[in-house]
Amino acid sequence: MPFCRQACHYCDFHFTTNLSHVDEMVQSIGRELELRSKFLENQPVETIYFGGGTPSLLTSKQLDFLLRKIRENFGSDWKEVTLEANPDDLSAESLENWKSLGIDRLSLGIQSFQESVLKFYNRAHTSAEALEAISRGRAAGFEKFSIDLIYGFPHQDHTIWKNDLEEAIRQEPGHISAYSLTVEPKTALGKWTEKGKFFPAEDEFVAEQFEWLQARSEKAGYVQYEISNFGKPGQFALHNTNYWKGVPYLGLGPSAHSYDGKNRGQNPASNSRFLRAIGADQIPFEAEFLSLSDQINDRILTGLRTIWGISPEEIRVDFGVDLLQSKENEVEKLAGRGWLIWDGKTLSLSKSGMLLADSIAAELFI
Repeated sequence: MPFCRQACHYCDFHFTTNLSHVDEMVQSIGRELELRSKFLENQPVETIYFGGGTPSLLTSKQLDFLLRKIRENFGSDWKEVTLEANPDDLSAESLENWKSLGIDRLSLGIQSFQESVLKFYNRAHTSAEALEAISRGRAAGFEKFSIDLIYGFPHQDHTIWKNDLEEAIRQEPGHISAYSLTVEPKTALGKWTEKGKFFPAEDEFVAEQFEWLQARSEKAGYVQYEISNFGKPGQFALHNTNYWKGVPYLGLGPSAHSYDGKNRGQNPASNSRFLRAIGADQIPFEAEFLSLSDQINDRILTGLRTIWGISPEEIRVDFGVDLLQSKENEVEKLAGRGWLIWDGKTLSLSKSGMLLADSIAAELFI
């Protein structure tokens, strides 16, 4: 849902802080559901993910409307329904309403438990509100929730990140998503960096925090099942897992991406263009045809990010390409450096290889 109360200084996602068209957007997404009801070719919908923006801004009536539209067009055999939520939106009433609608998993955008860092990021919540949100979520009966954190905030040492991670682990969520602070050009952070008012942390500093994250989370019983995602056994995010495994998905609303198993595409990153198109009963979807090599490379890129890795045999069966033969030298080199693991069935990244995931995938691209 492309609406937020205020702009975080690091965020380059599509959103607006003008909330005057929220209900019109909800109604239009409902209509888009109808217009695109055949996109998944009658494949079952296992998961629903309300992302953003800030979907926790929606009223229970608006959420109910969207869920009813999904039932009408795609059935209701759901295994997971996730709502991204800011801590300051977790009132007792909201939590009760979300649970009654069938939402069973919360993804909490906490980012940091340090007051000074939250203010720098321009987050709307305080550290105290973050802790209270977790407590309220549990009291409301939510058994599945994830905490989002950001590491790599420039500092003289690793104290900020270690304190954030320790607090997150102390709260015992079933899932932690952690991302490095990235400077994007059109954000406030990007403009400050360009003007010399902000200096991002060095790569080595960020890498050290990533390695600390790996070691500390493993000690606390979390499995790094994807580069940025850590879950207790049985608490991996099903929605994201399906994405990394190449399961088709339908994205709705401005800037949303979709994938039908062979080709992908996205809606325009413009609220006005999206609303105009839906108002004319037109699907504002810009398709991107994937060549055979595109499909293989997508499989390599997403699969290598996970503990399940990629299966050269599946690639041979699905695409007719012998990856081990065509990339024999690259596999041997990467394995020799300790970054890539070949167990006789799958290729996967080592813990150190995860720091270089994109460049390793690129070496294996067809």
